[in-house]
Amino acid sequence: MAKRKPSQLNLLLALDKPLGCTSHDVVARVRRSVSERRVGHAGTLDPLATGVMLVGIGQATRLLGQLTLDEKSYIADIGFGFETNTDDAEGEPTRTAPVDPRLRDAAFARAVLQGFLGRSEQVPPAFSAISVDGVRAYKRARSGDEVELPARPIEVRSADLIALRDEEDGQLTWTVVFTVSKGTYIRALARDIGRAAGSAAHVSALRRTASGGVGLGSCLPVDVLDAELARERALDPVSVLGLEPVALSDSMLEDVLLGRRVACSNASRLEDGSRVGLVHDRQLRALARVEAGWFVMEQVFPQGIEGVRS
Repeated sequence: MAKRKPSQLNLLLALDKPLGCTSHDVVARVRRSVSERRVGHAGTLDPLATGVMLVGIGQATRLLGQLTLDEKSYIADIGFGFETNTDDAEGEPTRTAPVDPRLRDAAFARAVLQGFLGRSEQVPPAFSAISVDGVRAYKRARSGDEVELPARPIEVRSADLIALRDEEDGQLTWTVVFTVSKGTYIRALARDIGRAAGSAAHVSALRRTASGGVGLGSCLPVDVLDAELARERALDPVSVLGLEPVALSDSMLEDVLLGRRVACSNASRLEDGSRVGLVHDRQLRALARVEAGWFVMEQVFPQGIEGVRS
C-alpha cells in the first residue's frame, strides 16, 4: 500500500452548509476545492438543514472526535397539520391532525414550548444516522424495516417563539429559536411539540446557527472555498477545543515531535490532569496533559495545524 503523502493543508474550517446536500456531499466538495483527500466533518446536518458545519482538513481530522460542541443553536420552522416518516418536509405524511385555533395564539405557543425546557428523554427519528446492530437506522427505515430507537437523554436550554404565521398553502408555521444539548434532534422535537399541542407537526425548514462556540459569522460559503481562503479563515484549533495554549521553544518542539515529555513552564498555574495545546509558530503541534510538572503528550501533529491566534 502506498504511503499517504503529508497534507499540504491542515486546519479546521466552519462552513455554511447549503440546502439540499448531505454532509458527505460537503466533504466531497471541500476535497475538490482544496485538493486534499483527508477531509472529515463533525456534526451531521440533514439535506433539509443549512448552517454551521465544522470540517477538518489534513491533520485536523484527528481533532474532530475531540470537539465537545456540547451546545447547538438552531432556527426551525415547525409546520402543523401532519407528521412524516422522517419528521421533516422531505418525508411522506404518516399522520394528520386538525390544527386547533389555539395554535395560532402566541401565548399558547410559548406555553407549549416552555414545557420542553430542561432535561428529558427523546426518541430519535427513525431516519437518523444512529447505528442499530451496525447498520444506520435510516438505511433500515428506507428498506421498509420497522425501526424502534431507545429514548436518549437531551436538554433543551431555550425555545423562543419568534414568528407565527399561516403559509400560502394554509399550513400553520411556528418559527422557533432553539438552544439544545449535543445529540438533540430538532426534527424529533417538532414531532413531540405537535403532539403536545394536540396536533401533528414536522420540521419544514432548519438552520443551525451555532455549534459550540462557532457561529454563522465564522462560516464560509462552500462554493467560494479554495486553499488560500481556507488558510485565511481557518478556525483557531486551540480555542475551538477549549484548551489553554502553551508556547513551545524550538528545542521543546524537537522533543514534542518525538513524543517525549517536556518540562511544564506553567506548573504554578496548571493543575495535574489539565489539558493544553502546545503551540509553535502559530500552529498546534500537540495536545498534552500536565503530570507532576511535565507536559505528557496525548497527540502529536507532524504537520502543524494552522489557525492558532493566541
